[in-house]
Amino acid sequence: MWTGTWVAERLGVELIGDEELPALLGLALRRNPKRAHLLVSSVLGKHVPQRPAVVYGSGLALGRRVRELLGDEEAARSVVLGYAETATALGHAVADGLGLAPYLHSTRRPVAGVARAGGFEESHSHATSHLLLPEDPKLLAGDGPLVLVDDEFSTGNTVLNTIRALHERYPRDRYVVVALVDMRSAADLGRLDAFATEIGARVDLIAGAAGTVRLPDGVLEKGQALVAEHERATPVPHPRAPREAPVRVELDWPAGLPDGGRHGFTPDHRDHLEEALPGMAGKLAEALGGRPDAQGQTEETTAARGGAAQGGAEQGLQRPVARGGAEQGLQSPAARGGAQQPEQPLNRRAEQAGQASARPAERGGAQQAEQPEQAPDRPATPPAGLRPRPRILVLGFEELMYAPLRLGTALEDAGHDVRYSTTTRSPVLAVDDPGYAIRTRLVFPAHDDPADGPGERYAYNVAGAGFDAVVLVVDSAADTPALHAQDGLLAQLAAHIPRVVLAVIPSYTPTVTPTVTPTDSVTEAPERSSMLPEPLRGPAFSSYAPEEVGWLLQDLSDVELEAPTEEREEAIQSGGAHYAESLPVEYQPSERYQELFQAALESSAARMARAVGTVTETVLAERSARPVLVSLARAGTPVGVLMRRWAQARHGLGLPHYAVSIVRGRGIDANALRWLAAHHDPADVVFVDGWTGKGAITRELAEAIKEFEGFDPEIAVLADPGSCVRTYGTREDFLIPSACLNSTVSGLISRTVLRSDLVGPNDFHGAKFYRELAEADVSVAFLDAVAARFDEVAASVDTDVKELLAADRTPTWEGWAAVERISEEYGIHDVNLVKPGVGETTRVLLRRVPWKILAKRGAEADLAHVRLLAEQRGVPVEVVDELPYSCVGLIHPQYTRGATGADGKAVVSQ
Repeated sequence: MWTGTWVAERLGVELIGDEELPALLGLALRRNPKRAHLLVSSVLGKHVPQRPAVVYGSGLALGRRVRELLGDEEAARSVVLGYAETATALGHAVADGLGLAPYLHSTRRPVAGVARAGGFEESHSHATSHLLLPEDPKLLAGDGPLVLVDDEFSTGNTVLNTIRALHERYPRDRYVVVALVDMRSAADLGRLDAFATEIGARVDLIAGAAGTVRLPDGVLEKGQALVAEHERATPVPHPRAPREAPVRVELDWPAGLPDGGRHGFTPDHRDHLEEALPGMAGKLAEALGGRPDAQGQTEETTAARGGAAQGGAEQGLQRPVARGGAEQGLQSPAARGGAQQPEQPLNRRAEQAGQASARPAERGGAQQAEQPEQAPDRPATPPAGLRPRPRILVLGFEELMYAPLRLGTALEDAGHDVRYSTTTRSPVLAVDDPGYAIRTRLVFPAHDDPADGPGERYAYNVAGAGFDAVVLVVDSAADTPALHAQDGLLAQLAAHIPRVVLAVIPSYTPTVTPTVTPTDSVTEAPERSSMLPEPLRGPAFSSYAPEEVGWLLQDLSDVELEAPTEEREEAIQSGGAHYAESLPVEYQPSERYQELFQAALESSAARMARAVGTVTETVLAERSARPVLVSLARAGTPVGVLMRRWAQARHGLGLPHYAVSIVRGRGIDANALRWLAAHHDPADVVFVDGWTGKGAITRELAEAIKEFEGFDPEIAVLADPGSCVRTYGTREDFLIPSACLNSTVSGLISRTVLRSDLVGPNDFHGAKFYRELAEADVSVAFLDAVAARFDEVAASVDTDVKELLAADRTPTWEGWAAVERISEEYGIHDVNLVKPGVGETTRVLLRRVPWKILAKRGAEADLAHVRLLAEQRGVPVEVVDELPYSCVGLIHPQYTRGATGADGKAVVSQ
């Protein structure tokens, strides 16, 4: 049965194309807001246990086709780049088939002290940000062909994102895209050629097979409903074997040999590994308790499949793994049946599989040596009287795929019955049905201290698949107490598989940390940028999805920073404290106010969508075809997310988006700018904010970035009523619903904090994540409501953009002039206490001590929430004419806690 049947029948999904596609791909479902279905490869070695020779042979065959395409001279000048996490081993196998090229794979694991040579985004992935960390700074700086390898080529977005990002820094004449399957739709078939013409380079595509997935209308919603229905009944196989202590085997991994391609892997490294593989396979065979005899049977009686070990399985076990993960005293003693393996041709089965796949076919069509096994790889009953070989699973770890794969091929060459797969970050629904690609799922906590915080990890089709032993291969960075915990991966495996062997490979860390410039001159990486952490992302920090925004902030959630509004105001105006040194108590909206927010969102969603589309299209037309959105936290962040969504929906662009802190009077976070300069071309950075008031932040930013070469100080905003910028969605002062609330419409993130005792010279500015307000959070609902109107306003946006691009948009700063006038007329004499516009006025009422509100006559439609807040706080609203804004909020001048409002009453929070 095809392992896509279950999904196809329920969603109406069709797999169309080469006849071998059903043998190469199954279908599953996942919780993902962009694509509910998942193509599950049976030859990749990620979700489906497969013979190592088939997995390795698939990549070798594709690599040989690349070499045939390029010729030896160009092949020797090429570099192979694979994608984390799923294609790290596939890319490495392609490099092996190519034979002459070094290999590098992207990574989501930052390595302290290692400079970045680039990065890019993967729009459809569960985790999107990729880093490039080559040890040799010149690895990507050459002009030879770049070979990009991924398991699946669908929309082409990931590849285009990569080539665009790298081509700007390291332009070259030729690219080759390699994938197991080419699954582009008819609409996407011409994008690669058009892109090649755009950048002036040749882009070839080589795939093992080709086709497409036909999706009916509403498939995303139906898929999400199916996931929600079946998640509650996800199968958890019952343990079938007694839990025994896992054992550690010392591989004697060659000193100085990289554990994979994270920092580069050369042909010389490959030769070194080939020499060491037989010896390491022999050590694994000893730890597994035996080796096959001439008839393919083992010297030891193994557990009957589906039951516990027979005759005392402990006899072949080595010394148990220490709980804390330390390696001292855990040398693997010789075991019965652990003699040296007989000489075998290396990669015998992989070579056979690769040779059978080497001949190119029209638009793919390479054949495997044999039919790939389908998920889950359940054992057949052996003939009567024949003692079965033990079934061994070699299980890799997330990006660490190649080393476990090669250990698996070496065991297979020695005659063992081996399957190979790896753990993953990607959450996929499991359904125990033979027509579904993911039958079982083991869930365990991350065990490598990931940069984006703790989270769940998964091993699919492992439990209940009839394995007698598993060899778990991790690098030393992942050999942590979490791996050995009671709910950790080792314990999960031991509950389902009789024998568990742990092999730890030393994590390779380069000793050289320079970066390279596009002119091929080598410079040292910026000292401080290499010390900075990776961006914080949801759900660990904020309620936004991780791909929506990366926060260049430090998490101060555990620090008490809130102070009563009156105390803060007195301290700020007396000069005793800066507003960024504390936080206001989060305003908890009343039921009436929440109703106003919902009504405002409903009435202004289309207006918001139109402004989002207009400003995004203006940025793409004038600033960069591939902008890096950098929103000013926090008011700018929802706008940045919406701009990113517009670019994705209209152009298929997965734009990088980060949020940074800027503080009036203190400037922008310099360390955030250093991080951005180390990861992206500063010329591509576009700063984003929600709106302009009098333009104070616009001026602050322009002044702050003077010392940072390459950044453009021009801010892109949704609304520019003060006429302070050139890039905007509208110059009307209208109600932006995200201004009505605080953290509950901004991903549950506080205002940013800058205080010397909390933020050191090498730290990002700080902020808090208000997890406790999750029930009141409307952040994602707000984004979805606006994004749902994108199609409706698309034609209007096109018209608006044409008019804007032809118009004189030179800032007049009329807002600043109005603020100065109001400051003098009302005797305030401080422009910082005059807050113009709907957004700024709302902030005054929510966070500061307001004195009075000036409302423009005729602007009532956008001011219902302002009037409600003013009523709640006892603040008078004065209707005036000749106001360039819908309203202006005045902060009480010379505030002390004895100060009174215009009506003589004390101004206090209610």
